[in-house]
Amino acid sequence: MGTLTTVGADTVSGLRVLRGIGGEEVFSRRYAAASQEVRAAGVAAARVQSLLDAAEVALPGVFVVAVTWLGARLALTGRISVGELVAFYGYAAFLLLPVRTVTEAADKFTRALVAARRTVEVLTLEPELVSGSSAAEPPPGSPLVDGPSGLVVAPGELTAVVAGVPEQASVIADRLGRFADGEGVWLGGVDLRDLPLEVVRRRVLVSEHDPRLFTGPLAGELDPTGSAPPDRVAAALHTASAGDVLEALPDGLATEVAERGRTFSGGQRQRLVLARALVADPEILVLVEPTSAVDAHTEARIGDRLVAARAGRATVVCTTSPLLLDRADKVALVADGRVVAEGTHRELLDTDPRYRAVVTREEEP
Repeated sequence: MGTLTTVGADTVSGLRVLRGIGGEEVFSRRYAAASQEVRAAGVAAARVQSLLDAAEVALPGVFVVAVTWLGARLALTGRISVGELVAFYGYAAFLLLPVRTVTEAADKFTRALVAARRTVEVLTLEPELVSGSSAAEPPPGSPLVDGPSGLVVAPGELTAVVAGVPEQASVIADRLGRFADGEGVWLGGVDLRDLPLEVVRRRVLVSEHDPRLFTGPLAGELDPTGSAPPDRVAAALHTASAGDVLEALPDGLATEVAERGRTFSGGQRQRLVLARALVADPEILVLVEPTSAVDAHTEARIGDRLVAARAGRATVVCTTSPLLLDRADKVALVADGRVVAEGTHRELLDTDPRYRAVVTREEEP
């Protein structure tokens, strides 16, 4: 049922894209097949449950009938009196509850066994990432270096990462935040794998491309810890150009966010998630396509405000938007997982045809 629900949710959330690429029928057939698997599993489970329910009623009934029949035969042959028969029947009726309890115990044992197996599976899971503890924490303002790609995130700069294949930029972002355990990623000369995960999460924040909003008050969504001052939340909403989103809500920051933020448009969700990342105010902020769902005017405003809001701290933006790239201090072009060119947006436009082809969507000569 969980797998079927996931398939259904993915289909609904991506229905517009599926229609655009003609994949609606494929997902429809996949959902139908998964639905039949759930139906078959439900019938199998119901068959066992029905047998247990029937046993709870049938076994005590058979027991009473057998005892009454045996007692009646003994009374007819004179081996016991009628009073003894009545007393014997009373004892048999009193035993109905223990017999029914035994049949119920079989049902409870079955459920407990399944639950225990699931609990053991969860408890025996090994964490994908192991927290380090062997290195001293680097001082604030240390550069972040991704060795596999050659990307250097200098303190106090807005660095843009451009990749013809967006997944390559996402892989770099995951390594920078240690969501993927890769070798050769250093913060101030210290391997991220040697630092406690708590330190890495506190100093490097990665806001992914597919943002999630959770159910609850919007204020708690923007500031999960509840420690940010109100002026920082207001400043983050302003930087993310999300003031109009807040004004449209009936209860402002106290408004309850629906599951997965489905009452917001794609652009509104992106801006709220960007505001959430800015409220955290990390030393190094990594944003993956933070403005792909907003219009050009809003994107330009966000770019200008982001530069001002993050002044003095390192920011990495994985994007191919010229509006954001033009505001970056440094742009790194990634091809085949490696940085192949660096410079400002305008310098690379003039000198590198590969960069121009990616950013302007032109064919490479």
